[in-house]
Amino acid sequence: MSFALARFARAFHPATRRFASSLASKPASHSSRVLLWGTAALGMTAGCLVLSPTTIYLDSQVTKTLVQQNAGEDTIVDPATSIAFPKVMRVPSKIKVPPLTLVGVGVRKVSFMRVKVYSIAFYADLNNPNLVIPRDMSPEDKIEHIIRNSACVIRIVPTRSTSYTHLRDAFVRALQARLAAAMREGTITEETTQAASSSMRSLKSLFPNAPLAKHSPLDIFLAAPIPNRTRPVVFRDLGSIECDWLATEFFLNYFDKDGPSPPLKESVFESIREFST
Repeated sequence: MSFALARFARAFHPATRRFASSLASKPASHSSRVLLWGTAALGMTAGCLVLSPTTIYLDSQVTKTLVQQNAGEDTIVDPATSIAFPKVMRVPSKIKVPPLTLVGVGVRKVSFMRVKVYSIAFYADLNNPNLVIPRDMSPEDKIEHIIRNSACVIRIVPTRSTSYTHLRDAFVRALQARLAAAMREGTITEETTQAASSSMRSLKSLFPNAPLAKHSPLDIFLAAPIPNRTRPVVFRDLGSIECDWLATEFFLNYFDKDGPSPPLKESVFESIREFST
């Protein structure tokens, strides 16, 4: 791994790694899955690289998340689920990440019975000097500009116990659909297509066959772009993938016409409607 990538891996090491594990008394078949941070799982191909995380026992109780809130900080509640989200989030990192502002929240529903499976919140660095957003720009164009030019976070909080593999499959299906659409429309090069396909296969390997408990947040962090560097997307406690296409398309999917949460999209678009820089 290059010096720059090693520095990135160290920088996004979560602030606290104290776990209360009860695995010692369990049979070997139920032992925790150990993931290693700081080694390149795949080589760099067309701007895509996969990094795996520090040693983490995924069935242990994590005391802090990648994105943390201060005690007493104001929150916004998703009216559909009563799940609260802090208005401001801070990413603990050796590389300074500005505070991220809550832009909108919404629920994800599935099946004909419209079962509520999780709440989603979208955060962004709205003070990034690279943002150039006139007031009359459409909400759709504003949010795309923010995602392409600033640090962002998607926080997913399950309303009931689920699994990492369930979320993984949904992520991969959405990305595959976006890749297929880009290929049909001729808006993606063959090199980028190959790199994106490789990154999606690697994304599958990041997710363990383990439960994600009710109300346990999963944070996905999109770093702000840096000139001449591939953009990373970090999945809390699971790993990081550096791929410009996957990183941006993962976030843009939430604001597509077929996005996973229409209430989230409506909330974000309404919040950003009058925003300008």
